Amino acid sequence: MLQYTPVTETTTRQPISSHDPYAAFRVPQLWQYMLGNMLLFMGMGAQGLAIGWEVYQRTGQAFALGLVGGVQAIPMILLSLPAGYLADRFDRKALCVVCLCGVAACSLGLAWLSACHGPIGWMYLLLLLDATMATLGRPARAAIFPMLTPPDVFENAMKWRTSLDQISAVGGPAVGALILVWSLPGVYIANAACALLVIGLLLAMRIQTGPSTAGSMSLATVLGGLHFVRGREVLLATMSLDLFAVLLGGATYLLPLYAKDILHVGAAGLGWLRAAPAVGAFVMAILLAHLPPMKRAGRAMLLAVFGFGVATIVFGLSHHFWLSWAMLCLTGALDNVSVVVRHTLVQLLTPDHMRGRVSAVNAIFIGSSNEIGGFESGTVARFFTPTISVVAGGIGTLVIVLLWAGLFPNLRRYGALSEEKAGD
Repeated sequence: MLQYTPVTETTTRQPISSHDPYAAFRVPQLWQYMLGNMLLFMGMGAQGLAIGWEVYQRTGQAFALGLVGGVQAIPMILLSLPAGYLADRFDRKALCVVCLCGVAACSLGLAWLSACHGPIGWMYLLLLLDATMATLGRPARAAIFPMLTPPDVFENAMKWRTSLDQISAVGGPAVGALILVWSLPGVYIANAACALLVIGLLLAMRIQTGPSTAGSMSLATVLGGLHFVRGREVLLATMSLDLFAVLLGGATYLLPLYAKDILHVGAAGLGWLRAAPAVGAFVMAILLAHLPPMKRAGRAMLLAVFGFGVATIVFGLSHHFWLSWAMLCLTGALDNVSVVVRHTLVQLLTPDHMRGRVSAVNAIFIGSSNEIGGFESGTVARFFTPTISVVAGGIGTLVIVLLWAGLFPNLRRYGALSEEKAGD
């Protein structure tokens, strides 16, 4: 089976207390992975801000912003399951490197189109290709992380991983906004540079692989992750809850419209708005890392998603920049609670030979909901108003939480994250 063995010094260390808030930092092999994730998310955040700003500046249409999400959702829906199979069948590090090369090439193509004011249609095509490369590499990258992390520090490592990811999510839009003022194509070039740096870090990592047990490609092997998740109620509940919360409650793709037409804060204000959820998530991640492990993780997740919906409604109704910014911070903070619970359960409850395919299912549930949610928000905003789009989505999130609390009682009663072990 595919397995990844940490470097020797991590296997000979003394056991670490689960209450040690800095336990993850005592595992050297995690650093290159986490640093690579930071760079990757920083580049993606900067490019996401730039593409939204450029498309809206050139078209002036909320629906065009929604199409950005719709185009990026197509590969996520069609290719995530095959990508999960590839992650369980082939060398995960090599797969990540190839896909990141594709991401860098697409970003350079976007830079060229932006510089010469090429057709918006070609930009959509490059976004489609970029999303394809990102989708094919995502399960492999996710499946590497747990094999570098000892089980006794996994929850702590996940909390710090989200903290570092949020630093990059804050830095990405902020740096992107600064570069955007100087050069819009420069933002796309910066994303390509980040992808190339991550490739260098991956190539420097010492990861040992064993023979694959995924078998030859067939419908059964490709759908193996879906069958695994369907048979585990808690996994199905957490993934689907986040799917509908992000699908209905996300307002990210409308932020260029809010910045320009509702809050009147321009490109600089857009950078602050894009960074706000990451600021909140980072603060929450630091707080979670210093608190003892969760004792009632299921209830915490339900309450967090409910609060996410309330904050989304207030943001949708607000016409004051700082109130809007505060509500976006709150959505990021509360979303981070559900992220920690979901990612920890997905990795701890999944055996290594299934991690690629289960990570792919998780990506479909969560990743595609971001893009489809953007398309949904843009479409509703076109036929009604941006306020109705955001507020209705927040109300829908509240309804989903109440339904899930009744449909999945095991989620509502779920206790400590460390209680469960991976099954076959």
